[in-house]
Amino acid sequence: LMSTMTTTTTTAPPEAKKAKTEQVSIKEAPDSEWPKAWIMSEDVENQKAPNQQDPNIPVDAAAMRALGIHYWKMDADAYTYPIKAIPWDPKDSQDPKLQALRDERGYSYADIITITPEHLPGFEEKIKSFFEEHIHDAEEIRYILDGSGYFDVRSANDEWIRVHVKKGDLMTLPEGIYHRFTCDTDDYIHAMRLFKGHPVWTPFNRPVDDHPSRVSYVEQYLGGITKEGEKQEAKE
Repeated sequence: LMSTMTTTTTTAPPEAKKAKTEQVSIKEAPDSEWPKAWIMSEDVENQKAPNQQDPNIPVDAAAMRALGIHYWKMDADAYTYPIKAIPWDPKDSQDPKLQALRDERGYSYADIITITPEHLPGFEEKIKSFFEEHIHDAEEIRYILDGSGYFDVRSANDEWIRVHVKKGDLMTLPEGIYHRFTCDTDDYIHAMRLFKGHPVWTPFNRPVDDHPSRVSYVEQYLGGITKEGEKQEAKE
C-alpha cells in the first residue's frame, strides 16, 4: 500500500506540468472570425480596390486552410506598439496570447513597420513592388496592429484569392505559395512581421516553379500538379 501511495505522489507533478503546457496552446480562430476573402476579377485597374467579381464569389476559411494558411484573432486594442521598430524583440510583448504563440511556433525575431505615405519613403513605388507575384523560402507571418490591406494568394486553380486583413488579424502564409500584397484605399497599415531565426525577406518573382520551396508547396498542398502541368496534360 505504501509503495502504491508513493508512486501516486511522485507521478502527480508531471501530470500537472502536462496540463499547464496544454493550457497555453493557442488554437486558431473559428471559421466565423476569419477575414473576408473572395475570388478576384480578372482585370485589375486599381490594385487597392476590392476587385470583386459580379456577383461576388466568396472564399471560406476551409478553402484558405487547404492552401496552408493559418489565422488567429488577436486583441490589438489592448496593447500599444511603436510606429516603427527594426528589430523589435518579440520577448517584449505584454500580450500573453502573442507570447504563447511566439513560443509555440518558434518566432524568435520581429519588427514593426507602418506602411503609409507619411512613414514609408517612395510609398507608391514600394506598393507596386509589393504587388509583384512572388514566393518566399520561409513562412510569412503578419500581425496587423492597425489599418488594413489585401493579401492575394493563388488558389489551387491558379485564380487570385483576395484576403482583406484588418486590425487584430494574425495570418501566416506557407513557404512557397504564390502571393502579393497591397494597401487598400485607406493607404495605411501598421504591422508586425515575425520570423523564425534570422529574417530573410527575399522575394522570388514568378515564374519559379523549380524553386525547392515552390516544389515542396505544390507537393504538399496542390497534389503535385502545377498550372503548367495541367496545360501539358490537356495538350496530350
